[in-house]
Amino acid sequence: MLAYAARRLLVSLALVWVVATLVFMVIHIIPGDPAELLLAQGGVAPDPWLVTDLREKLGLDQPLMTQYWTYLGGLAQGNFGYSLLDDHSVADEIALRLPRTLELVGAAALIALLFGLPLGVLAALRAGEALDRLLSSLAALALSVPVFVVGTLIILVLAQNLRLVPAGGYIAFATDPLRHLGLLLMPAITIAVGLGAVVLRVTRGSVLEVLERDHVRAAQARGVSVAAIIRRHVVRNALTPVVTVVALHLGALLGGTVLVEFVFNWPGVSGYLVRSVESRDYPEVMGIVLVISSIFVLLNFLVDLLYAVIDPRVRHG
Repeated sequence: MLAYAARRLLVSLALVWVVATLVFMVIHIIPGDPAELLLAQGGVAPDPWLVTDLREKLGLDQPLMTQYWTYLGGLAQGNFGYSLLDDHSVADEIALRLPRTLELVGAAALIALLFGLPLGVLAALRAGEALDRLLSSLAALALSVPVFVVGTLIILVLAQNLRLVPAGGYIAFATDPLRHLGLLLMPAITIAVGLGAVVLRVTRGSVLEVLERDHVRAAQARGVSVAAIIRRHVVRNALTPVVTVVALHLGALLGGTVLVEFVFNWPGVSGYLVRSVESRDYPEVMGIVLVISSIFVLLNFLVDLLYAVIDPRVRHG
């Protein structure tokens, strides 16, 4: 198991290096001089000497390979550089905002799993019946409705009509735990609706496939109860595709919660990325993209380890 984990870790580190290199190259390929863009006022070209001075300050006058090695050296020390707009540390800004997005995505995943897994198993056990058709139809509906529509409806019902929670905003957990959880609830449910539908459909299909296997049929023929079959044979074998889907969606959600954070005024890393792209703040864009990509790689690494635990054949493959 340790040898398998070490191999996967080396592959993950190589992927992070590749991502860091690609981010650096893409940012430098984009047309336009960051120094000119920062100094331009109202579309008027800045003085050339000011542009030259700023390029020297930002290190943009150095050869590309020198900039690349400086960039990698900074990353190795946890330094993502400083914002071109306000000179704030990019690492500090990400460290402030990333936990909020991770909390939001984590809460959404928990809600999706709490509802998606049991409903998926239930739909599989009632395959072809009215309950199965109802759950499948609801899942298809949840996947077809845009996330901003779901968010608006949740605000209308929970905040406007029932007045159970505030319409949006953010407050630190240490300041007011109950209010924090109340503000977290609506955006988390908004994300969980679509993710839960995916979990339900994947769980249903996986459970149906496992139920057709010979050892499960043999257990049924021996008179083993349905609950025991589900607990001993079905759930463990059906978890692998569910884990894959959830991990992939979590990685995508880290950078895709822009609309949700905007609708609910949640100050996470996605909104920070949009602001950075709009202002052409390259150090911020590079830092955010690299961190999100690294988390995606980390999730895949953890999924590989979980595979090895669920199915020992994986680590010997």
